[in-house]
Amino acid sequence: MMRTTLTLDDDVAARLQAESRRTGRPFKVVVNEYLRAAMAQRKAAQAAPPFRVQAVDLGGPAPGRSYDDIGVLLEETEGAGHP
Repeated sequence: MMRTTLTLDDDVAARLQAESRRTGRPFKVVVNEYLRAAMAQRKAAQAAPPFRVQAVDLGGPAPGRSYDDIGVLLEETEGAGHP
């Protein structure tokens, strides 16, 4: 076991102290549990494969329509009162 001095921001210390009081566990146990959980979560996030989106060709606009002016396209599709 290593003994060290750690400076915590006031809000972090307050949340850890509240958890210690709520659970009845010593402050140092709560701090170690939260640090272990955060490190495990970070390691799991790094190990996850990157998210990939596969593009699908949806074709072009309907005949007589254009994507050049989306406002006109929305008005034609949804009517003049679209939000």
